[in-house]
Amino acid sequence: MPNNVVAGLEERFARAQEVAREAGALALDYFSRRETLTIETKRDLQDVVSIADRDVENLIRSRFHEAYPGDGILGEEYGLETGSSGFTWVIDPIDGTSPFVNGMPNWCVSIALLHDDIPVVGVISAPCHNELYAAALGKGATLNGKTLALNATRNIRNAVTGLGANNHVTPAFVGKMVENLLEAGGNFIRNGSGALMLAYVAAGRLVGYYEPYMHAWDCLAGYCLVKEAGGWYHPFPTADGKLTKGSVVLAAAPGAIDDLRRIAGL
Repeated sequence: MPNNVVAGLEERFARAQEVAREAGALALDYFSRRETLTIETKRDLQDVVSIADRDVENLIRSRFHEAYPGDGILGEEYGLETGSSGFTWVIDPIDGTSPFVNGMPNWCVSIALLHDDIPVVGVISAPCHNELYAAALGKGATLNGKTLALNATRNIRNAVTGLGANNHVTPAFVGKMVENLLEAGGNFIRNGSGALMLAYVAAGRLVGYYEPYMHAWDCLAGYCLVKEAGGWYHPFPTADGKLTKGSVVLAAAPGAIDDLRRIAGL
């Protein structure tokens, strides 16, 4: 990576952490008075959104526009703005809106940065837990400043796997992926936030995460975290207009890669 890109990456990494903290504080303020929010639906009654999502995304967009006017930005609520710098921010203002509006702490702010179609920065703020996950290409991953390093002895049989699903996937497919994991000797959780469960993979709390259909704003920050913590991820298609489309998402600690790839059919 050219020196000017490295310098730009380091600066953006620091800025991403600042913005994630600020956005997390705004989201937490909304969470503390969530009973005042008007909840709307998207694809179905389980796919919800509120002014909190929109205001947090607007805050993040404005901070990056001010600092890096040439960067592209893709957000869940307001779509893609292309840039000229070669960098594209990919953001989910509140991943886990359903837990958020129902008073559960399993939600987060997710900020990723792409360069040459690779996630080179991943920052996830989980305000209810006072946790900030941060990673950048070649710099490792941290949780509240403590280095994260995955344990190669953990696998699907002696640890827990995260699973996710949504209305893009049939109930029969969801049932089959659960059955496959259980038959292989694994166990699973689903907490309502794919981005947060990917952060948990990087932290060693989960040994892997699988979701058959997920968007870039849900997974790219977590992918960077997992990779920099010593794990693996199935590439997300970002070129040729595919960045705004959904795809299969799979990330794993070293000892779970082969089993989870078989379970996911990858």
